[in-house]
Amino acid sequence: MPHARYAPAAPRTMVGLSEGEKHFIRGGIAQDLRTDGRRRLQFRAISVETGVIPQANGSARVRLGATEVIATVKAELGKPSILHPDKGKVSIFVDCSPTAAPMVEVPKNFLLSSVLHCKDAYSVVKVGQVCWDLYIDGLVVSSDGNLLDALAAAIKVALSDTGIPKVNVSLSATTDEEPEVNVSDEEFLQFDTSSVPVIVTLTKVGKHYIVDATSEEESQMSSAVSVSVNRHGQIRGLTKRGGAGLDPSVIFDMISVAKHLLKRLSREEGEQRRGPVVAAACGGAAMRLDGDIRGARCEEAFGAVALAAPPLPSRCCRTWVRLISD
Repeated sequence: MPHARYAPAAPRTMVGLSEGEKHFIRGGIAQDLRTDGRRRLQFRAISVETGVIPQANGSARVRLGATEVIATVKAELGKPSILHPDKGKVSIFVDCSPTAAPMVEVPKNFLLSSVLHCKDAYSVVKVGQVCWDLYIDGLVVSSDGNLLDALAAAIKVALSDTGIPKVNVSLSATTDEEPEVNVSDEEFLQFDTSSVPVIVTLTKVGKHYIVDATSEEESQMSSAVSVSVNRHGQIRGLTKRGGAGLDPSVIFDMISVAKHLLKRLSREEGEQRRGPVVAAACGGAAMRLDGDIRGARCEEAFGAVALAAPPLPSRCCRTWVRLISD
């Protein structure tokens, strides 16, 4: 994957906000003008690098504004379990750098469920004898909100960067003997990550919801819904955090927003080739959707919204397109 570089924003150290600052954050979101100048459904600039950890089989660094995470994939040969002789094992670990702000709880099971959509995650060399065990590590280098989305993007890119050696197992080995394994130093297999979904988190602040919330905005949220969506717009998972309950109609609206955001981003590649970006969710143009829209009106709102086209295609948007389509 080509590198997309941006000047990283300075990480923010979370301190207690004054009542005036809280009112400013909530009021800005209500007026569709956030403290950093974004609209409610705009992402921050995203930077993606691959191969940042040479010792790993695959690795990636993702910067989302001042949030920075690194994901690595390590593959080791192992033996399948008796219950699942045709499957390897996949494990996910997430840690926080001492230099980062205190990390919110990351739903690792939700991340794992997304990874398991990778067609090659359960890689078996010889059924019942040899398999690949994947160890996926996520490191939060700096935290300024929206960690789950950043980690999911980093893990997907790291998987697409992963190459595992081609392995030949001696046919003379029986089930009772240790198989003779020959690992190639020249031939490698790449993972197919086309079915791995992208996670989009919508954070509800007041009566409205936003994407890619900063840590200050997250401190004012009542709840947040993370939606796992694949490149075909199909929902692969859903998780909610925050103490406040949500009306089912609001949750359905949030799901629709996530699906439409990713569908629009996935169409940007063709539109960028023809000229200015028409409907980018990051890089200048943004969709507007009030939190009180219900049911069919959600579809209508996305069809009728007028979007300003920036003069040049957004590198940020192109990076999101690659994340979705890879």
